[in-house]
Amino acid sequence: MKNIFVFGLDDFNLSELRALPGAAEYNIQPLFRYQDVKSGPEFPVRELYDGALGQLERFNGSIDAIVGYWDFPVSTMLPLLCRRFGLPGPGFEAVLKCEHKYWSRREQQRVVPEHIPPFCAVNPFSERYREQISIGYPFWIKPVRAASSHLGFRVNNDRQLKTAIDRIRENIFRFAAPFNYLLQFAELPPEIAPIDGYHCIAEGIISRGVQCTLEGYVYQGDVCIYGAVDSIREGRHRSSFARYQYPSAIPARVQQRMTDVTQRFLHAIGFDNGPFNIEFYWDRRRDRVWLLEINNRISKSHCPLFRHVDGRSHHQIMIDLALGRKPDFPHRQGHYRYAAKFMWREYADAMVNRVPDAEQMHSICQRFPSAQIQLHIHEGMRLSQLKDQDSYSYEVAVLFLGGNSQRELLHKYAQVQQLMNLGLTPICRSDSGCREEG
Repeated sequence: MKNIFVFGLDDFNLSELRALPGAAEYNIQPLFRYQDVKSGPEFPVRELYDGALGQLERFNGSIDAIVGYWDFPVSTMLPLLCRRFGLPGPGFEAVLKCEHKYWSRREQQRVVPEHIPPFCAVNPFSERYREQISIGYPFWIKPVRAASSHLGFRVNNDRQLKTAIDRIRENIFRFAAPFNYLLQFAELPPEIAPIDGYHCIAEGIISRGVQCTLEGYVYQGDVCIYGAVDSIREGRHRSSFARYQYPSAIPARVQQRMTDVTQRFLHAIGFDNGPFNIEFYWDRRRDRVWLLEINNRISKSHCPLFRHVDGRSHHQIMIDLALGRKPDFPHRQGHYRYAAKFMWREYADAMVNRVPDAEQMHSICQRFPSAQIQLHIHEGMRLSQLKDQDSYSYEVAVLFLGGNSQRELLHKYAQVQQLMNLGLTPICRSDSGCREEG
């Protein structure tokens, strides 16, 4: 038996882990639960770090692997824990060169400058923040560390910039303070050290074309890409994800160019023995590839997609790498040709007055065997109470579905939405927290 500690364990991903072929050999141990890590008003990173060390040191047995599939703070803390217990995994500085958005862009500028937009660091608490921005409108502004497009804004003029800065000043602490605590464990270059978690990055618009995510890993210096997933966006600025769909429809020659960029960057920063996913845009009209960002973890959102199409969740890759083994992953051995994760979004605040009960949810899943549904809302709440949303929408549910064509996937999704029959009453008062898309 291998003792595998999962940082931020939750029931959905536990079921994916237990479905792996070698699961009988895994003794899955929770290293905190999801609600301890992600659901509070703040990320208690000091308590999580000290508590994780204490639990691991008290464990009466071998510590064979420490894994996680969540973004901050889990993805940032994992390399520290693995280093402490001598386990395989990428180095902490290599991870920060992925996660610290400004540091990452600086490294990308050094290695693959032709694939990134213009960018600059911004201190949102400076009264002269506009003078720090060296690129013209329109551009995106976002914290150097956040997740799920939280506090990311497209700005077209000074008025929208001021609105974005005000929102960032009010809410950036949720990620900034805990990120700064973890930065103390790194040796930061002089040009990066002043740009802490309370800073933002502004960068030119590259959201034209098709967005694609490569899922891969590095094992003993070799970069392997095992899947490409399309990200379909919606909304006024195409800023909100509508669905992830696998496999990608982008031509193989373009995917190979993305792979080449990925290999150059990961080799340059010394990232090794870990999974990753890296996001690109392909501007079809100009036939140009743009690097958006890289995450040093598997995408939990893609796990059921790989299971439906390839026959196994890529939790397997995460586990294999954490145990020091080269992954052996199947290809196109699943029950469906296509799979998607749909993000059901609303674009204005609303009161939730009806959600399906357990019996109704079970009935829906019986009718659609590939369906997995995660409902984020409950009766009596407002959508504005949801945490870590993007700046333009509220994600009320996610649905995973498999099918044999894109048309079949979209038809199933529409049917499931109709059967769920959510009851939402719009709230449109000036103090309601409705999204501003201007």
